[in-house]
Amino acid sequence: MSREKLREGIAYLIFGVLTTVIDYILSNALFYLAHMPSVQAQTIAWVAAVLFAFVTNKWWVFESHTLVPKEVWREFVSFIVCRIVTFLFNLAAIFVMVDMMKMEFFICKLVVSAVVIVLNYVFSKILIFTKKKEK
Repeated sequence: MSREKLREGIAYLIFGVLTTVIDYILSNALFYLAHMPSVQAQTIAWVAAVLFAFVTNKWWVFESHTLVPKEVWREFVSFIVCRIVTFLFNLAAIFVMVDMMKMEFFICKLVVSAVVIVLNYVFSKILIFTKKKEK
């Protein structure tokens, strides 16, 4: 494994964990403390986590430092579309497991978050931050 791939993997892991922590804390606080329905709690947490993830993935994980508005917009829209796909998966899984199967929200969030982290990395690597970095 090259040094660059190792650095990228470690950075993705660190910022992926931080993004998940933001999502997890907000969704659980809204669900358990504010007594918000699971889908609404997850939606609010998702928005905050995605904004954090875009900035950290763009600058520190995939090192896309372009500030050209057209390119930043392309990255942002692609990022949001891919995250919407994994968000819908997240919502569907939470709804089925918590609301229909009556499983524990906390445990379901752990399982679903692991799957979403992997999907988000694949989408970011293959579809979003594809331009080669200039050294």
